[in-house]
Amino acid sequence: MLLLLSFQTFFGQTKQENPKIKISGKIIEKSSALPLEYATITFIGFNSNQVISGGISDSKGNFSIDIQPGKYNVKFEFISFKTLEMKDKSLIQNTNLGTIYLEDEAQKLDAVEIRVEKTSVDIKLDKKIYSVGKDIMVKGGTVSDVLDNIPSVAVDVEGNVSLRGNENVRILIDGKPSSAININDALKLIPADAIDKVEVVTNPSARYDAEGGGGIINIILKKGKNQGLNGTFIVSAGEPKNTGASANLNFKSEQFNLFSTLGYNDRTSLGKTLIDQENLDAFGNLKSLLNERRTNDRGADGINLNFGIELNLDKSTSWTNAFNYRKNNGENIEEVIYYNFNQNREFVNSNRRDNNLNSSGENVEYTTSLVKKFKKEGHKITMDGSFALNKEKENAAINGKFIESGNSISSETTFKSEKQNRNLIQVDYVLPVKKNIQIEAGFRGNYLDYFAQYQVQEKNLNTNVFSNIDTFTGSLEYIENVNAVYAQFGSKIKKISYLFGLRYENSNIEVNQAKINDYQTKNYDNFFPSAFLTYEISENTNLSLNYSKRITRPRDRFINPFSSYSSNINLFEGNPELNPTFSDVYDIGFLKKWEKLTLSTSIYFNKTKDAFQVVRYQRGDLQNGIPVVINKPFNLSTDTRLGFEFNLNYNLKKWWKLNGNFNFFNNTTDGEFKFTNTANTIIIQNFDNVSSSWTSRLTSKINLPYKIDWQTNLVYNAPLKYAQGLNLGVGSANLAFSKDVLKDMGTIAFNISDLFNSRKMIRDVNLATLNSYSEMQRNVRQFTLSFTYRFNKKKTDRETKPKSSENGDSENMG
Repeated sequence: MLLLLSFQTFFGQTKQENPKIKISGKIIEKSSALPLEYATITFIGFNSNQVISGGISDSKGNFSIDIQPGKYNVKFEFISFKTLEMKDKSLIQNTNLGTIYLEDEAQKLDAVEIRVEKTSVDIKLDKKIYSVGKDIMVKGGTVSDVLDNIPSVAVDVEGNVSLRGNENVRILIDGKPSSAININDALKLIPADAIDKVEVVTNPSARYDAEGGGGIINIILKKGKNQGLNGTFIVSAGEPKNTGASANLNFKSEQFNLFSTLGYNDRTSLGKTLIDQENLDAFGNLKSLLNERRTNDRGADGINLNFGIELNLDKSTSWTNAFNYRKNNGENIEEVIYYNFNQNREFVNSNRRDNNLNSSGENVEYTTSLVKKFKKEGHKITMDGSFALNKEKENAAINGKFIESGNSISSETTFKSEKQNRNLIQVDYVLPVKKNIQIEAGFRGNYLDYFAQYQVQEKNLNTNVFSNIDTFTGSLEYIENVNAVYAQFGSKIKKISYLFGLRYENSNIEVNQAKINDYQTKNYDNFFPSAFLTYEISENTNLSLNYSKRITRPRDRFINPFSSYSSNINLFEGNPELNPTFSDVYDIGFLKKWEKLTLSTSIYFNKTKDAFQVVRYQRGDLQNGIPVVINKPFNLSTDTRLGFEFNLNYNLKKWWKLNGNFNFFNNTTDGEFKFTNTANTIIIQNFDNVSSSWTSRLTSKINLPYKIDWQTNLVYNAPLKYAQGLNLGVGSANLAFSKDVLKDMGTIAFNISDLFNSRKMIRDVNLATLNSYSEMQRNVRQFTLSFTYRFNKKKTDRETKPKSSENGDSENMG
């Protein structure tokens, strides 16, 4: 487009001899008042409707363009921002158009195709926007891989997502809650190539769901915006097996936009677990030793189909409809070997437990969105709907035997079936009262119906007859209906911007267990205020103070009394009795932009009441002489978290870009856990604990000769003490290379995940009657090779910079 502008500007010079006039101004981001570099200014002939001239803004947002006197329609555009147009503008002399404010279109949760170079991590005061298309590290990977490469976000070896070390995170897809039953598993099924960008909101306003005490992560899927037919094809292969293929196709005209993503993957994860456990008597003396060694061979294959159409009903109304279908099959071949020792550390025997699990899942979702814009700039109403059905099944055959004699110990089967309906209706209304004053209001209804049946059967080795194990056989129904309304008012007075909001939510929850005749209904009303203040210290320096109240509702494995039976001595049980937790979140942010460096720092404070704690305790009984250990969540304590974080983007050289993140926090919990074991003994465990920890992440991107890119990610999580033990410090590294081929229409990428094979969860657990050391690795080091081919689309990984730009060092990280 810029080449076309340059050509037409030159052509106009040769055809006309009239003296030109100078049109100047400044383009600013409306929400933060920061300048927008590389914003596009286009002058369109009023009568001819043809592009006459144009240019771009500099690093300070300023522009100055020479044109012939006349009448024009003037457009101001920037990626991910709403286009602003001045119509029927008569320009006959040198004119300063003043300050042009562009509104961030990301609030609408629409993805746009990147047309000029932009940083991989765009740091703003209220959020970080991560552009996936530029990251060669995740080529051939999944959404879990994408999230694990984002500053402030971490994904542990079990797939749990945390933000600033807090796992109470709300994950959205295109601004809506995921329809998946288990969101952590679902993130491993969606290919990274289907993702356009990810927004990380650490302290959301009243406009967002109040769900998620730790913040919100919004995953935005690709919906092409380029005119005509264009697309991208990607194939990948890896070791352990990581085979995938995907296509992103798009066709856009003035009347409609067709978009689709098709993906297939077939992956294998090779995991390892080591547990060394000391069993103690009531006086702390050693009773026995158990060394557990576990290997997992997890296989999963699936398809992901997403297609939709955006219709421009008229100049002010658009209607988008999309359909998503996911289907997957999986298996987990697990081998567990127990080595048993007596109190003198003398070997007694060993036994083996083989678990062959098969699973399948299917998800269907329809979404619709209608946007009506009114005459006044920014005045609009948006209506959204989402309707989804998700089904999952898994069954397993588990057999145990003594290794020395070969005699059978046990034979068991498990079965679990889950079904979930999620429907969402939302209306948002935005009314600009006058310049720099805006009112927003809306309604959101979120309706979830989850039903699970589960069964474990044990074989009588004498009669060969299977019978139910009652503790692990039954059903669970979870119904959650949340209706919410919100309103917020925002304004700007000189250098101070403020946004005050209030959200009201009515929650009606039913938890029903028919087998034990346990029916619970919980109904509660809550108000969630939010307040945001921003002070513009200078053109490139901002200071902010934010507050919001949040809620975290228990779901998924936290409420399901049956989650896994792969080990019969180390069990995880959900707790249907869990109540939601409430958090007060405070944040002081500072943002400073220099020519080559963007720095964002934040001091945050979270206080959570009735916080979830996963308690590890001995049930009191034995399995083959080994104490059974239960892991179960409870509303246990008050959790207070005070932390400091900084993020930076540094364009060290034109060919070398760095992105860094550091997060330090102090965590205080208080509370106690009391239970009665199988021997009818009351046990009390104290959970008062104070600990500090930190995490760091560094991403380096180097542009080598011959169009080769080299990216390195380094991560370190420091030790973290908790009430029942210690998580040890762990470091890891990822490495990737890419090269453009076929005249930049193709890209070959090679990446190594977990370069040093060091990514593990290492934990020490200390209880009154048990000491345990464990290492868990979900997947060993993986190598992946991928090839990307584009047609009728510019490469978003390294877009050529506009020729009129003089600052070559402000390119992006990748």
